[in-house]
Order: sequence, then structure tokens, then C-alpha cells
Amino acid sequence: MKKDSLWKLIALSGVPLIMVLGNSMLIPVLPDMQKAMDITKMQAGLTITLFSLPAGLAIPVMGFLADKYGRKPIIVPALIIYAIGGIVSGLAAWWWHSYPLLLTGRVIQGLGASGTGPIAMALVGDIFTSSERTKALGGLEAANGLGKVISPILGAAIALIIWYALFFVYAIFAVPIAIFVWLIIKEPAPKKQNQSAGAYIGKLKDIFKDKGKSLVGCYFAGSVVLLVLFGILSYLSDVLETAYGLDGIIKGFALAVPVLAMSSTSFFGGKFLEKQLGRLKYFIILGLILVGGSMAAIGLINRDLAFFTGVVIMGIGTGLVLPAVNTLVTSSVQLEERGGITALYGGVRFIGVAIGPPAFDFLLGFNRTAMFLGGAGLAALGLILAVWLINEQQLLQGLQKGQQQTQKAPKLSPEPT
Repeated sequence: MKKDSLWKLIALSGVPLIMVLGNSMLIPVLPDMQKAMDITKMQAGLTITLFSLPAGLAIPVMGFLADKYGRKPIIVPALIIYAIGGIVSGLAAWWWHSYPLLLTGRVIQGLGASGTGPIAMALVGDIFTSSERTKALGGLEAANGLGKVISPILGAAIALIIWYALFFVYAIFAVPIAIFVWLIIKEPAPKKQNQSAGAYIGKLKDIFKDKGKSLVGCYFAGSVVLLVLFGILSYLSDVLETAYGLDGIIKGFALAVPVLAMSSTSFFGGKFLEKQLGRLKYFIILGLILVGGSMAAIGLINRDLAFFTGVVIMGIGTGLVLPAVNTLVTSSVQLEERGGITALYGGVRFIGVAIGPPAFDFLLGFNRTAMFLGGAGLAALGLILAVWLINEQQLLQGLQKGQQQTQKAPKLSPEPT
């Protein structure tokens, strides 16, 4: 990868990193928040829900705006909104001691987050072409994974000072990244689009009429592995404290292990797939087998070694699935349609993350085995849909058309310089 392209990737990698910190960094702090704000455990959990839900619902709207006005004009203001939401929540906890205002700040943050990671993924699809795109998307997914790795550690460390300081840390991170993206990224000029929202939805319907089965298979695979991942991390957080006596930063490091396995696999898998685009579906299938198999093994073998080994294998499987799905989704359409398709995918991923912890908690109400076998069943369903629905060559036609357009009209989607 050329030096200029590397700087672009570094700038864009900070965007999903910020998005991931929004929830994951807060999880270790929830007990402190509960005590300080005199709220219930469920009320503390709403700070997660009211971040993820607005983000998941707003992402498709951001995709429409990104296709209409460009990616950078959406990403940069979204990062600023994200920072403002963090400041509002921080002041609500520190100065006003207002739980409703704290939730308001979280909603604002979620709306800001909706214009970050998924739109950055679409922008990578615009400025990186051909085989370099897969490597860049792998880097983006690795940054996403890095955020998941460091966030529980960072959240636990900040809580040692004062729990509400992390809301201000969100702003401290987001503003410099917004400036960096604005200065470094030179976005290809989008085609002029004056279409209405109805026409935009109609275009998406046409895309799904042609490639809907393959996209549904990809969307489900991407969302289900994240659902399982966050469900397991939520369970693991409790188990490490109650069964193994781990707390604070040490627990944060332990939680980071499976996510580190995921992000490392995602990065190196992206590098491998850079020259092996014909094996994207195989990566998805193998990853889902590892996720489902590890969950089934943990559920059936009640041993510490099986549990911790299975959790790491689950992380590896997730890391195989995500860069392959990302590449297929971003390559399925041409530049001017990419924002909407990737935004829908991002929304589905957010919903998977939001559903994971409560779904696993519900299954745990029956018993431990039911929880893990439920996760295995979801992965098995994802595997069946991937084998049955995903047509790799059909989705990669968008990439091939994009390459042809690049040769005819370099200004539309230039090679990185």
C-alpha cells in the first residue's frame, strides 16, 4: 500500500474505533454509575440501549445522505455530534446529576455514531479499488476490533479516577479524528443526485430485487457473529467477576483476549483475501463453523479449558467472517449506491450488537447449556443461509463494473495516489 493510501487508511480507521468505544468502554462503568446516580441495574443498562437503538435506526438515513451529499460531509459532523453527546452526558452526571439528561446525551451520541463506521466503510470502497480494497477493509475491521479490545480496559482505568470522566474522553477522541479526516481524505466527487427519498428507496429495492438473496445472507452472517460475540462478552464479564474473582483492569484485559483474536484474524484475513477474492464465501462458511462449533462445545463440555479455548476460537471465527462480508457488501454496487447498501449493513450489525446481551441473558434464564447451544443454533442458521443464499460472483460484479468505470472516468473512483 502506498504511503498516501496508508495515511488515508489511518485517518478512516479512527472512525470505527470511536464508534465502538461508545458502548464497550461504558460497560465496566455501569455498576459505578448505578451507585452514583441511584438508579437500578435496568436503568443503567438503558445507557447502552439508547445509544445502540438510535444508531441502528438512523444509519440507513445517513446512508441516503452520504450517497446524496458525499461521505466526508456526513462523517465529520457526525463525529462532532458524537462528541457533543458525550459532553452532555458528562455534564449531566457531574454538574446536574440528571439521569434523564444523561440518557439524552446518549441518544445524541448514538445519532452521531450512525454517521461514522458504516459511512467510513463506504468511503473506503470509494477511494480504494480492486484488491487493495479488501486489505483496507481488513484494516478498518481491525480498528473496530482494536476498539473492542481496549475499551473495557480503558473504561476500567478511567473508572479508577471518576466514572463519568469517560463521557468527556469520548469528545477528546472524536474531535481530533474529525479534523484528521477532514484534512487527509480527498473524496471522489459523487455524481449529482437530486433524487427524493422515495426514489432512493426505489433504487435500493431494485438492488435487492437483483441481489437481495446474497445481501441478506451477508447481512445475517455479519450480524449474527456480532450478536454472539457481544452476548458472550456480556456473560464473560459477569463470570470473570463472580466465578474467578477478577475485577477492574485485570478483568478488562481478560475480556480483551477473544476480541484480540477476532481483530488479529480480521486484519491478517483481509491481507490474505486481498489476492484471493474468489475465497470470500469460503471464509464466511469457515468462520460460522468455528463460531457455531465453539459455542456447541462450550455448552456440552463444562470445563474451564473448553470454555476459554472456545471463546478464543469464537473470536477467530468472527474475524474470518467480517472482512469477507464487508468486501462482498461494499463490492456489490457501484459508488453512487454504496452508501445506502453499507448503511443498511451497518444498521443490522448495530442491532445484532444490541440484541446479543439481552438474548444471551434470556437464554441463561433456562440454563447455561441452553445459552451456548442457542448461540450455536444462530451460527448454524447463518451458515445455512450463507451456503444457500450468497452468490459470490454476483456480488463481485459491482466491483468489476466499478473498475471499468474507473478506467473510463477516473474522477469518479480514482486509484489511491
